[in-house]
Amino acid sequence: MTTEMTRTTCRILLLPILMISVGVLVKGYADVGDGFSAGVIASLGIILQGVAFGAEEFDRLPLVRYAPLATFAGLFLALAVAFLPVVSGDPIFLHRPLAGTSATHFGTVEYITPVVFDIGVYLIVIGFCVGSIGAVARETVRRERERDVPSGAPRGERGGRR
Repeated sequence: MTTEMTRTTCRILLLPILMISVGVLVKGYADVGDGFSAGVIASLGIILQGVAFGAEEFDRLPLVRYAPLATFAGLFLALAVAFLPVVSGDPIFLHRPLAGTSATHFGTVEYITPVVFDIGVYLIVIGFCVGSIGAVARETVRRERERDVPSGAPRGERGGRR
């Protein structure tokens, strides 16, 4: 039961919220970044869409449909950063490039393993938070539809409103 103004405001705010989350991901509170906080910020922006538009519309968003994929991609990235050095005989979580060597830069962002790990954490947090709320939204819609079905209706006629 939201107004058109609320929906429009939420739609307008989504992109700036995602941009802020990427900024926190890249530079964080210090220098390397903060994948967890950035993932929470992005998740809240996406979940805000679900609050404004309702559970059925929330489930149609591509960001919600691909949330489980984001979780597994983030987990793969984080585990790769942790365990790929072990394959070559180095200790777990070895920082690349090694201390004393220069890193490749894109603007002020250095391409180093902590950045890749933060991206993995970012994807895990977004996937888990949005996927969990999406699952709750789907279950809520399913229960509302079951409640609207007459108790004596055959199984094929169940489903209530569509």
